[in-house]
Amino acid sequence: MGKDFMEQAFQKELNKGNKLFIPYIMAGDGGIDGLIDSLKLLEESGATAIEIGIPFSDPVADGPTIQRAGKRALENGVSLQYVLDELAGRRGEIGIPLVFMTYINPLYKYGIERFFSRCEEVGVDGVIIPDLPAEHRDLIASPAEEHGIAIIQLATLTSSEERIRELAALTEGFLYAVTINGTTGARSAVNENIGNHLQVLKRYSQVPVLAGFGISTPEHVREMTRDCDGVIVGSRIIDLLQEENVSSIKELMDAAKMSSPIKL
Repeated sequence: MGKDFMEQAFQKELNKGNKLFIPYIMAGDGGIDGLIDSLKLLEESGATAIEIGIPFSDPVADGPTIQRAGKRALENGVSLQYVLDELAGRRGEIGIPLVFMTYINPLYKYGIERFFSRCEEVGVDGVIIPDLPAEHRDLIASPAEEHGIAIIQLATLTSSEERIRELAALTEGFLYAVTINGTTGARSAVNENIGNHLQVLKRYSQVPVLAGFGISTPEHVREMTRDCDGVIVGSRIIDLLQEENVSSIKELMDAAKMSSPIKL
């Protein structure tokens, strides 16, 4: 497990001619007991990896759908400890990489060294921490490296080329391309100028570039993946899981496959 497992899984899929698809779920939305079943469903539907949100009371990067999911999880008493414990006994049932999306406060509360040690034990392969700037990466870099956990950086539309070069040099596993100026959430259309931004990220990144924020339809997936290696879809996945609409989840993921039909 760990960053090497993630990189190998991604390269295997890219070698097939497919793009990468990472769905996001909020751990404990609907109760912690359903976490593993949700992970299994997403793997069976075609996910390359899964991003697991850790519920937090001040999710500054998240839009309304993910905020509501986090609130439901917190009301169910779900915490970082509960998520780690749930994975500990059943990680072997999931055959694809798992990435935590969390904020720095829960990590400090839990203990930075303890957190990364536990991630290695339970099979978490990478972390995304949107409120930890690259300048403060050293706060977690040593224990993450010691335990083989990838630290995934986010590059925004407002990042300068110099900043993109810096983030691309630091990121591990993949580079997270934020495609809107704002928080997460499904949108009806993608930024028509996003292609240029993604091409710049691809120019500097030595690992796959995945686009996220605002992607909600198969057409969005196909459009985004023309200029990058894959996508991350959160709010729409949460809505579809709430609706138990597995066919639409598969349709989204199939749009990242080489054999995906192109609508003219």
